[in-house]
Amino acid sequence: MIQSTIFIIVALVAFGFGYRQFMKVRRNILLGKEVEIEGNTAERWQNVALIAFGQKKMFKRWIPAVLHGFIYVAFLMTQVELIEIFVDGIFGVHRFFAPYLGMLYTGIINFIEILSVLAFISTLIFLARRNLLKVPRFVKPEMNGWPKLDGNLILYGELLLLLGIFTMNGSDVVLQKLDPTHYANTGTLAVSSWLGPMLFGGLEQSTLMTLERAGWWLHILVVFGFLNYLPHSKHLHIFLAFPNTYYAKLQSKGEIDNMPAIMKEVKSMMSDAPMEDVPMDDELPEFGANDVTGLDWRNILQAYTCTECGRCTSECPANQTGKKLSPRKIMMDVRDRAEEIGKKLDSGNPEFIAADKKGEGVVLSKENFDDGKSLFDYITREEIHACTTCNACVEACPVLINPLDIIMQLRRYEILTESAGPSEWLPMFNAIENGGAAWQMSVEREAWTKEMN
Repeated sequence: MIQSTIFIIVALVAFGFGYRQFMKVRRNILLGKEVEIEGNTAERWQNVALIAFGQKKMFKRWIPAVLHGFIYVAFLMTQVELIEIFVDGIFGVHRFFAPYLGMLYTGIINFIEILSVLAFISTLIFLARRNLLKVPRFVKPEMNGWPKLDGNLILYGELLLLLGIFTMNGSDVVLQKLDPTHYANTGTLAVSSWLGPMLFGGLEQSTLMTLERAGWWLHILVVFGFLNYLPHSKHLHIFLAFPNTYYAKLQSKGEIDNMPAIMKEVKSMMSDAPMEDVPMDDELPEFGANDVTGLDWRNILQAYTCTECGRCTSECPANQTGKKLSPRKIMMDVRDRAEEIGKKLDSGNPEFIAADKKGEGVVLSKENFDDGKSLFDYITREEIHACTTCNACVEACPVLINPLDIIMQLRRYEILTESAGPSEWLPMFNAIENGGAAWQMSVEREAWTKEMN
């Protein structure tokens, strides 16, 4: 009874804190602008099934894909055992489903144990790849500090989960022979039936009972720890990969969204119809985005979905030739900026209210926020200028993240709103604006058509 009470209290506290953290992530994602979701719903669900759930794009690099697959499937299957742990914890019982499922129960636990061993091997290999082999995409400058530690912490957590499972199952197998009345028969288990007696055989029953409970508590406490850790970790992709693939754009990767105001201007230039007069006192529209609040919420969702695997950066031709651009860093910077704004909104500090919106009784909100900073404080102009818009990063991402869309929004803001940009680009823009061609010419672009007439 005492254990059930403790378990329920711990579970409620863990879920309560976890809920608050996930709601903050949701708030940060919704800092972005509203966007209309268009396209075939069936195609969106197909993306979820094949890309998020089926890990289809992971297999472009089959070795890490197989290793990741072991951990991924083990994670899914251990949720079955987790259900039983919750039932046992709430009602104070032990292996509630074992007597009812019989051989099916044995088969499920065996499958989980085999997957757990494969996940254990995969975790050790992933740790070695990051820390010993130093795979190039894991040692880029943006991975220093917290990103590197974060990647290792989740792998250490995986090892703790597996330690809890095998300590619980191994000691339980030995207890089944010593006290079959209280410890339900699980049948012969693929790993624990030999590992348990080898490690714990000959120990006192009281010691075995302590070990079994220690393994049980270790497993569930690590799960609760993950629940509260994920909102601060790149491993939030475990959950967000599914909505991200659902809401991803369905059009061709090479298709870049047009700006209605610009399209209207271009069409007017290319037709004989007179251009519409625009009142000079009208406020000029703001093109592109210079902060997360100017991006749409799907861009920020993608930033939180990014698992920092670095496939985008490793495929980027600009990065390969030594330029500063790293598509992975772009996504990390967007997430960091969203986090910064979220924390400042939580503070309620009136100094972050825009000067023209301050007043008595005005409360800090997304709509009046202004801290004098922008994404350009995170992402340099040099980075966005290096992009060749080749879409290699978009093609490489296993969960349909699009760093190029964010780069294009930043470029549009710089060029169209700030009237700035690299000096070598400006003559081209002037030539297009004045002559309709990318190169400056001494004659009108359509002069050759008049000769034909």
